[in-house]
Formats: sequence, structure tokens, C-alpha cells
Amino acid sequence: MAQLLRVSDLRTHYFSFGGARVVKAVDGISFTLNEGETIGLVGESGCGKTTTCLSVVGLLPPAARIVGGGIEFAGEELTTKRPREMRRIRGRRIAMILQDPMASLNPLFSIYTQVAEPAFYHLGTRGRSLRQRVQELLRAVRISSPTVRMREYPHQMSGGMRQRVVGAIAMAGGPKLIIADEPTTNLDVTIQAQYLDVLKEIQQASGVALIFVTHNLGIVAKMCDKMAVMYAGKIVEQGAVRDLFRAAKHPYTQALLGSMPKLGTKEPLYAIPGQPPNLAQLPSGCAFHPRCARAMTQCQTQQPDDRRIAENWVAKCWLVDHQAKEQYVSAIA
Repeated sequence: MAQLLRVSDLRTHYFSFGGARVVKAVDGISFTLNEGETIGLVGESGCGKTTTCLSVVGLLPPAARIVGGGIEFAGEELTTKRPREMRRIRGRRIAMILQDPMASLNPLFSIYTQVAEPAFYHLGTRGRSLRQRVQELLRAVRISSPTVRMREYPHQMSGGMRQRVVGAIAMAGGPKLIIADEPTTNLDVTIQAQYLDVLKEIQQASGVALIFVTHNLGIVAKMCDKMAVMYAGKIVEQGAVRDLFRAAKHPYTQALLGSMPKLGTKEPLYAIPGQPPNLAQLPSGCAFHPRCARAMTQCQTQQPDDRRIAENWVAKCWLVDHQAKEQYVSAIA
């Protein structure tokens, strides 16, 4: 598979008025995504997942700015694009599904108008072809009676139906990449499962790549090929989903997996002590060390860089070196 997206040492900071206070929301992250592949961005609230996505699509709020690194999409550098150029890319080549569908849908316009707009603007589809395109998109996201539904308005639909409409809008321009920012948070479990199946079907039919932002590791296991675990603006561990679920190396990844309910067991869930740090006042060394039960003196004073565990599997943790040393000693003993 050809590489579609490369994020290299991306740094996106928020600045207070006058620049006296700086929040390092994204602080030097790197990852790649191939065509048709899905990566999951996971971590607690405030760790930088959404800011990463907004950086990719060029929709950062006024207080935020990319201060370093690069975002290469299909061979083009996005960080140097002008707003007018990014408008041509958004919707046509990169689309985004937000957590709250009512934040994406305009209550004053019909479903037809809102689904049709990207196809009209980006593809130049008009007339009967545009109407057929809208019907096809609504069927693709499993909305029954599309000819009736497309005349309705957002308030006439359920939350799950509205989220499917947002998915249809995202697909309308025929993008190569869809960013889904916690799209199932407000859905009940049954509707959530149906929506995930819809996304999978769309991906298999179109070959679109997905960035899936979620707190739910069960969704990551179902949807993603690989995952990147974020903490305090950094990716602390990333690799194939099967590797991280089987043998995660970073204590934070281990703690997240330990907090997942498991069927058929009465073991108590693990609770990570403390709170995520203030991104404007990060602790020295590894940002996770105040909450880490295995923290060493080195963790308190030195920020670890990526320690390679295997091909395409890295973790920012000094324990990786110690574990490798212990395995070597055991092997020669």
C-alpha cells in the first residue's frame, strides 16, 4: 500500500493573548498512514488528539498555531498551504466527522442540501446526477427511504441517523482520508455497533483511509490496524493493534488496557492515579512519571525519546532499555 499521510515532528501550540502563556497541545508527534489503512488515536481527554486532527485539516482556532514539523498528504506539504488552497482539499481529499452531529449539520437546511453541497462544490455534480448521488450516499450509510429522508431536516432525525448523515457528507466529495473524531460517543451501544459497521463497509468499498479518535479501546480493536497512544501532547507508544494489545511496553498504555472491562472475569478494573498534567506547566522528564508506579529517577529528570521495540513499534519509555537489558542478562545466564 502506498503511503498517504506522513506527520513528522508536528508541534501545535496554543498562545494566550500577548503570548505570555503557551500550551503545548501537540509536542513533536510523528506517524504515517497508508491508503486504506486505519489508525486509532487514543488517550485521556486533553492529550492532544483533536488538536492533531484539526492541524491535519487546517481548522485550528485563532489561538493555535503550528510552530514546527510537517504534514505531508499524498506528496503535498499541508503546513505551507494557504487557507484558500486548504478549502479545496477539505471535503474533496480530506473529510472530518465530528463528535456531535448537530455541530456539523445546519438546522435551517434540508438533508439533501447538506449532503449535496460537497459533491456540487468539489465535483461539479448537478441536476439529476446530483440527486442520484445524494440517494446513493444515504443508502451507503444505511438510511432507508432516502428519497423521503433527504427532504427532512436534522431535527426530524435521531442521533444515530444524524451521525450517518454526517458520514454521507464526509463521503460526498470522494475523499482519500476521513478523520473521525469520537463519532460514536453520543450513541447507545447498539447504534454504535451499527455505525462502526457502516464505516467499515464504506472503507472496504472506497479504499478510504481513516484516522479514528476514541477513548474506547474496544472500538480500536474492532476498527484499527494500528494505534498511537497520546499523553500530554506526545505519542508515547505506537504500533500494530495486535502488538500493543498483546504486550504493550509503556506503563500508560498498559494502564489504559488494564482499565478495560473484560468479559467472564471479576477482576477489579485498574484506575490510573492522579490527573493528566497541565500542558502549560509540564513536569520535568517524562510527563507520565508522577502517575507511574514504575517510575525511576531517570524518568523524573530526562525526557525519553522513541525506543524501538520492533519494526513499526516504538515507545517513549526508559523501561524499554531496562527490559531489554534484563532479557539479555537472562539469555546469557
